[in-house]
Amino acid sequence: MSFFEQDGIISGLGISQIGRRTAIPGLDLTLEAARAAIQDAGLTPADIDGIITFGDTHPTDVVAGLGNQATEVGFGFATGGVITPVMSALLAVSERRARHVLVYRTVAMLGGVMTDQPVSPMLNPLSDPPVEPRTPGQRRKLKPFEDLDELMAAHAYSAANWLALHCRRHMELYGTTKEQLGWLAINSRRNASLNPLAAFRDPMTMDDYLGSRPVSSPFGLFDCDVPIDGSIALIVSHADYAPDCPNPAVRVEAIGGAYGSGGWFHRDDFPKMASVEAAAEMWSRTDLKPTDVDVAELYDGFTFLTLAWLEALGFCADGEAGPFVEGATRIALDGELPLNTYGGQLSAGRLHGYWLLHEACLQLRGQAGDRQLVRRPEVAVAAAGGGPIAGSMLLTC
Repeated sequence: MSFFEQDGIISGLGISQIGRRTAIPGLDLTLEAARAAIQDAGLTPADIDGIITFGDTHPTDVVAGLGNQATEVGFGFATGGVITPVMSALLAVSERRARHVLVYRTVAMLGGVMTDQPVSPMLNPLSDPPVEPRTPGQRRKLKPFEDLDELMAAHAYSAANWLALHCRRHMELYGTTKEQLGWLAINSRRNASLNPLAAFRDPMTMDDYLGSRPVSSPFGLFDCDVPIDGSIALIVSHADYAPDCPNPAVRVEAIGGAYGSGGWFHRDDFPKMASVEAAAEMWSRTDLKPTDVDVAELYDGFTFLTLAWLEALGFCADGEAGPFVEGATRIALDGELPLNTYGGQLSAGRLHGYWLLHEACLQLRGQAGDRQLVRRPEVAVAAAGGGPIAGSMLLTC
């Protein structure tokens, strides 16, 4: 059985300059990344017939800035969380509504908001799960962010507070330790030292990690992602363009998304999150297995989210992610599952899942520079999101 995502490829990659408090307008960063991606794909702005984003720079401004006539323009924020625009682009090329679609994400240190623009059904690749009947006493499945009023009433004002609840529960259930979280931060910093664009590249020790100021217990400063200014752009093309790509085409093997199951903390299986459903859907659309994955680029807005993705994707059993990452040997560049090879959001910077997708493609293309894996990977997973929204993609080259 084939699925629509297999009709698409990622043909071009672009990244803007990255910095902190640069005051560079978002449109300028977006156009810098977009033009780089278009050139990387061997195309011109006139070849781009679709533009989809997750915010902040409005697509119509990008159309004007590029001077093209793209007709498929939208936002695509729905089922797959932050990477739904990529999934939406794959659907567009599969249905031949477009041949080359520009997808981008642009953030600023005090920006990076999610758009509340409605999503066209034609741009939404996966439908919301149907409403399921409930037995007496069973919790109602909430839509994303529906339970924010309850969190606010408890003075939990930040995602750091909300994910800290998940992390603390995981610690209570499985014995996960603060030091195990620290190995994720240390591994990311080690990888970031090989990435010239990363925001923070200085070495980090466990003492540095444990000594960082508290944010929301058990999270400290180094458990949290690094705000930056920057933009990532991708070109999603129909697979028939692959022979003409100047760089190796990255093929999309499978995707999965989840939107709203249980809200932030109303799941019967708490502390699990929407990543469980997203991963299950992705694996249901391929014959590949977790053991086939050569490199993993997993969301790390907070360290615990990476542990959750490792378990959701089946790289280890429930409760075993802490021991899996301990010592940071299995997840090192020369380990059995290299993880967040560019430095992740914990050290390279927060680009809401798009830098990890960019890095997965670079690794598959053999173009990751000093951090390129010695054995060029053939299968990569990129997964983004947490809480009630999540999306994952399995990529091959």
